[in-house]
Amino acid sequence: MQANKIREMSEKEMNEKLAELKDELFRLRFQQAINQLENPMRIKAVKKDIARIKTVQRQLQLENADS
Repeated sequence: MQANKIREMSEKEMNEKLAELKDELFRLRFQQAINQLENPMRIKAVKKDIARIKTVQRQLQLENADS
């Protein structure tokens, strides 16, 4: 997911996507623990998407604080 698409989302959509990604990360880690993970690079991609969403949320929070 690109940062541009994240910036176009509403606050509610970002929170929903963040919860969805955290759930996916949990499931991926569980699969990795029992050696059933097909694509280990997916964990890295999900972590980066979570970080992107949190970064955009923080930027919006700081912009609102300045206003």
